[in-house]
Amino acid sequence: MPLDPSFAGRSYPPTTTYEVSRAKIAEFADAIGDDNPLYRDPEAAKAAGHPDVIAPPTFLTVVNLASINSIVADPELGLDYSRMVHGDQRFTHHRPVRAGDELRLTTHIDEVFARAGNDFLVMRADVETTAGEPVCTTRAQLVVRGE
Repeated sequence: MPLDPSFAGRSYPPTTTYEVSRAKIAEFADAIGDDNPLYRDPEAAKAAGHPDVIAPPTFLTVVNLASINSIVADPELGLDYSRMVHGDQRFTHHRPVRAGDELRLTTHIDEVFARAGNDFLVMRADVETTAGEPVCTTRAQLVVRGE
């Protein structure tokens, strides 16, 4: 079943917030094998001009995944998860993610289209603090392989 193209242009407001902690940042840095002291040592982060430890650039994948999953699970969209692959992911950072940030995401479906027998879903998430400060814009492209 092809994806429903009428989903293009839909926006999904924040439903929860995500509190960034030093422990979560360190766990993520460990998982990707990055020993940068800015991700673990508050004094090193302060010496580099940050108020606390910062997160690796791809940390927001953790936060973004839940919003993507809630959309792809919508039965009206018609996405067959067993045929889906992640085609692309990009981050445009407005500032580093820091320990202590409380983040919320507004997710958008920018495009739904078919090409070469496959369906494509292009999504964007605007990540900001609960105070409304822009932190990052993420973009993801999901590909649903044809049968």
